[in-house]
Amino acid sequence: MNRILLLGASGFLGGHVHRALLDQPRLKVSCPGRDRCDLVTAPVEEITRLLTDERPTAVVNCTGLLDGDLTELVQANTLVTAKLLDAIAATTAPIRLVRLGSAGEYGPVPFRHPVAETDPSRPVGAYGLSHLTATRLVSMAAAEGRVDGVTLRVFNPIGTGSGEAGLLGRATTQLRRATARGWASVTFGPLSAYRDFVDARDVGRAVAAALLAPRLPIRVLNIGSGKAVQTRVAVQTVARLAGFTGEVKETGASSARSAEVSWMCADITRARSILGWRPAYDLDDSIKALWAGSADA
Repeated sequence: MNRILLLGASGFLGGHVHRALLDQPRLKVSCPGRDRCDLVTAPVEEITRLLTDERPTAVVNCTGLLDGDLTELVQANTLVTAKLLDAIAATTAPIRLVRLGSAGEYGPVPFRHPVAETDPSRPVGAYGLSHLTATRLVSMAAAEGRVDGVTLRVFNPIGTGSGEAGLLGRATTQLRRATARGWASVTFGPLSAYRDFVDARDVGRAVAAALLAPRLPIRVLNIGSGKAVQTRVAVQTVARLAGFTGEVKETGASSARSAEVSWMCADITRARSILGWRPAYDLDDSIKALWAGSADA
């Protein structure tokens, strides 16, 4: 029986990962909350005690921060990873670390080019840089034999429980409200960028596969759908599902990231080869789940 310590199980992706791990009879999952150990504020010694008490064979880190100032992003995404690596090394036990990274680590990608793990990483903002640094810390520790670690670079995750953290979550909330109130139009920013939307349930399945894989010869793996969709098309899909017959307007300037990163699509060849993983849900499946879940929010 593999003992898994899942950190961040109460979050959007963490919840989907938790459900995926519960489907695996070979995995026994423990989910300590922030009240037991707050990874951002806890010193390495406290995290080491948690690992010593739990005795996991693997740690999955689904914690992190999407927005914030530079200090907050580095603390939540980079320093937490560094502390986990130090704590794992201090236990001297063979522990696998699976952390969730981000497509934001890549930065600009040539149009129509599916980005691979071997492509340059040139993040355009603090969020992507904080994740890229954490990814490199894991890869460095693995190369030095201090941890059996892997980063799953998650592209644009969507699904139940996302709230308004992403474009399609915000679109779902806005279009549900517009339909209920009979609005004639809804307004978004520019929707010309292309993104790779991956179902959160597929992210959970990828984590399970990374935990069950006997070997991880590659330390960074893309987890996406392998398809780029223009955000305009994705929002229009939400509108159709909502039964919204009004006008979807676009106004204003693109965000700095959308302006610099107008295209993003994952090359998922390595995840298929190493993990035996491939997406099980298409965009329509994901949007239907997102819409259904938003009714209960």
